[in-house]
Amino acid sequence: MNEQLIYNFFDDDELLRISNKVKEKEETTAGEICVSIKEKLSSAQRKKSLRQIAEEEFFHRGVSNTRGKTGILIFILLDKRQFYILADKGINKMVAADTWDSIKDEMQKMFAEGNFSKGIINAVEKVGNILSAHFPVKPDDTNELSNRVFIS
Repeated sequence: MNEQLIYNFFDDDELLRISNKVKEKEETTAGEICVSIKEKLSSAQRKKSLRQIAEEEFFHRGVSNTRGKTGILIFILLDKRQFYILADKGINKMVAADTWDSIKDEMQKMFAEGNFSKGIINAVEKVGNILSAHFPVKPDDTNELSNRVFIS
């Protein structure tokens, strides 16, 4: 892994703030939020769509294995400055797919301004609020996915 590219966009404190925001939002919901940042595509991935790559990451990170199918992936492809928000079946039954468009638009605006960390933290905040409204935390809830930012 070439860690040079990631540090052009984020420092360690910013990555920790993103992880802490995930932890904070998950305390109010039975949903699981996963943030994954890919520095650049492998040669095998170059012919795939951003959605296909996000779907691979969704399964690779175990987002599809959450109880109630209430996982959501915020996937960022750094070198292309692209991102994708992918929700699991349980969320899609309750939340309209276009709900994520306004979050994507805000994220895009912040990225264009060079506010990458702020864009992701804002997205986690808004996604967490939506999940809390539809999937409130349960007494027997457990943290099913790591809150850390995955970097590959």
